[in-house]
Amino acid sequence: MSSQPATLGELKASRYPDFTVKEELERNLLKKLRSGQPLFPQIHGFDETVLPQLSNALLAHHDIVLLGEKGQAKSRIMRSLIQFLDEQIPIVKGCEIHDHPYHPICAACRKKLHEKGDSLEIEWIGREARYGERLSPGTKIADLIGDLDPAKVAAGSPLASEEAIHFGLIPRMNRGLFAVNELPDLEYLVQVALFNILEERDIQVRGYPIRFNLDILLLFTANPEEYTRAGKIITQLKDRIGAEIRTHYPLTRQLGIKIIQQEARLPGNEEVALTVPDFMTEIIEQITLEARKSPYVNQKSGVSARLSIANYETMVANARRRAYVLGEKEAVPRMSDLNYLYTSSAGKIELDPFREETVSEFQVFSRIMDRAVQVVFKEHMEKGHLETDVPDLSGDKHVRVSDLTPASDYKNIISQIPPIWEPVHHLNGKNSEMYQASCVEFVLEGLHLSGKLSRSKVGEMVDYQLTSAPKKKS
Repeated sequence: MSSQPATLGELKASRYPDFTVKEELERNLLKKLRSGQPLFPQIHGFDETVLPQLSNALLAHHDIVLLGEKGQAKSRIMRSLIQFLDEQIPIVKGCEIHDHPYHPICAACRKKLHEKGDSLEIEWIGREARYGERLSPGTKIADLIGDLDPAKVAAGSPLASEEAIHFGLIPRMNRGLFAVNELPDLEYLVQVALFNILEERDIQVRGYPIRFNLDILLLFTANPEEYTRAGKIITQLKDRIGAEIRTHYPLTRQLGIKIIQQEARLPGNEEVALTVPDFMTEIIEQITLEARKSPYVNQKSGVSARLSIANYETMVANARRRAYVLGEKEAVPRMSDLNYLYTSSAGKIELDPFREETVSEFQVFSRIMDRAVQVVFKEHMEKGHLETDVPDLSGDKHVRVSDLTPASDYKNIISQIPPIWEPVHHLNGKNSEMYQASCVEFVLEGLHLSGKLSRSKVGEMVDYQLTSAPKKKS
């Protein structure tokens, strides 16, 4: 295999094409569309909504703003766009703004081209080096565009020349992609500085008569509530952004579960096997779904998919801890593990500022979790056409469980209250003692939330009793 061209003359002889970054993105996107391959295999739930709009924007050569609440894969989408860049492109060797060898735009590279001609040295850079990103808060014009470099002036560069400039992030991403996160938090002066880049594709530094014909795709993210608020974004800046694309949360629970299974950090091979019942995973995602429609939660802020991921990881971690403490060979999450989800949920659910002040964050989350368990329990009972009889736990009869109750103890619970055997069996509770224990706790909690059992906490133990004595048949 021949080596890559190392000089401008060799590059010309190879007939390397001349194209802009947006033409490059378009060409590679069309190849992938024609192949039928998924555009973003690691992003779920956008195939019929966001991705067609995104494809249209790239084909139309538009700069893009992604509008959505937190945790809607906006940053991942932007970073994934580098897959539509070529694996490598040639640049003038040593150029900090990735100048094209055919037509360099900075003074230093133009001088080299004039002096060396076809002997101009070139190098190749990968697609990862062509993506840059910046968070808006605290960003200054010097960060994005550039400013005078005192070191260059001290080294002898004339103060009023291009050689005295230190280039900012955007020029350094010439022939690539640059993203600005949380656009509404960008200061007004910086927003104005973006006008020329978005429309004329050039930059201005300190009023010097210097123009750089930048070749770049600009990407932005914003919360729709902030983006549409008067005074947060200068209207001329909005006018210059080619496409506004609205992201959203997964539209179904199954899509949310796919994201959990893809993103959650789980243990590798170890001496304790991990088995997560489907109903436990469903409860984790249902908690997030319930939070997204709770009147006590600030829906303008949103509830991130990170809530599901962090809660799933916490649930699994407690199941593993129990297995090691009790010497069990299998870690199976169960209802008592959900008591620890508050640690991974705090901070991810922002309460509505206008809610009833007497309701605490812990109470809100407890209500959300109870509702999620109730929904999933009802679905499983209806799916199996099961109707659980009220267990006889009257008088002194009761059942106590905790997250450190050995799995072997749950056999006694089943023998004590036979009516729960059928739903436990329906949930595949015969796989192992640990799995059966998870099914038993799920049924007990479901019966409580259905109003058939009362529940109270005694220290770390959960105590289930009959709500009221069953009526005798006449």
